[in-house]
Amino acid sequence: MFIDIHVHPAFYEPINEDTKVEELRHDALDIHLNGTAPLQHILNQMRCAGLDRLCLLPEDYSTEYGRPLVTNEEIKRLVDLAPDRLIGFAGVDPLADGALDKLEHAFGDLKLKGLKLHPARQHFYPSDERLNPIYDMCEKYHKPIIFHSGMSWEPNTLTKYSRPIEFEELAAARPGMKICLAHFGWPWVQETAMLMLKYPNVYADTGILYFDNALEFYKRVFNHDIPATWIDRSLRHQVMFGSNNPRFEQIRMADAISQLGFRDSTLELIKGGNAIEFLGGLEDTFSGHVSGEC
Repeated sequence: MFIDIHVHPAFYEPINEDTKVEELRHDALDIHLNGTAPLQHILNQMRCAGLDRLCLLPEDYSTEYGRPLVTNEEIKRLVDLAPDRLIGFAGVDPLADGALDKLEHAFGDLKLKGLKLHPARQHFYPSDERLNPIYDMCEKYHKPIIFHSGMSWEPNTLTKYSRPIEFEELAAARPGMKICLAHFGWPWVQETAMLMLKYPNVYADTGILYFDNALEFYKRVFNHDIPATWIDRSLRHQVMFGSNNPRFEQIRMADAISQLGFRDSTLELIKGGNAIEFLGGLEDTFSGHVSGEC
């Protein structure tokens, strides 16, 4: 099974009935050249990329905008449209009023699979004590957390909050809670690798592509900044494929990940095995690829 652990559905057509909300999303995420995508288009793009599942991540910047950009209920609505293809994560603004109740509703009632947080945008350090109730809730429900880490192209982001080393205290204090450093913490990819080597509860995804094309950038990161042998020999159970779509194109990234010299068994883990472990398993509802043309 091939899983994309890092997808933002802000411009999926079923949750863009309101043009004002769509405009807000374009401005808030600094993504302007794409339109909205019908669900069938999304499913066909998955087929062309060889992907079986997408993990949908919301954005809740309530402190900044007075409302989430993509709500947990919208994520649930999308998942219900294609439950054998889509996996939903929750989002909260952890420093906003009512965040804890919102998260419990997302886990207990909406049955979302984990939590997405963005320290650089939400302006908190991962070890901030004000986050402890949020982390307690994740541990109560045995839910993993995907953190944005490293650089962010979004407006109003401060990278100091999301440098990989800032996650060490959290990883050490809560060894039973799985955390993913999205984007491999780029540009601090060796720092991310150090944390993964030291803490088995730390994962990373491959949603990085800031220069060149997919294959060239992946070769730079995974054949030079981090030798492929580091992943093949030591980190093979902690790396997950992620595209950061729609900012980056899934098809080219999915193709490029297979051309980096990893062993077949390592590639199988990166493409899906590690994501299944990170998520705590998946319901057995998958029924094969969708039809369509690439």
